[in-house]
Amino acid sequence: MSPRLPQVSGRTLVAFLEHQGYTVLRQRGSHVRLVFQRGDETHFITVPNHKVIAKGTLGDILTAVSRATGVPKSDLIELLRRA
Repeated sequence: MSPRLPQVSGRTLVAFLEHQGYTVLRQRGSHVRLVFQRGDETHFITVPNHKVIAKGTLGDILTAVSRATGVPKSDLIELLRRA
């Protein structure tokens, strides 16, 4: 079972993902599109730039990031908690 998800803003999550190797491609309205590239693989993720990201949305984003980067989701949660 993973640790509890912290309450974070979209801006904080985007900064965290940039630290994990993602690059901001664009922003359209209240959504920020990021990309992660490793070798031939490319992973796109969209983050809502809201004051507080819903827990389900945050969980889904961290699961996708975990699969793309190979970092366990529980480690991502702990790193995000410190950010």
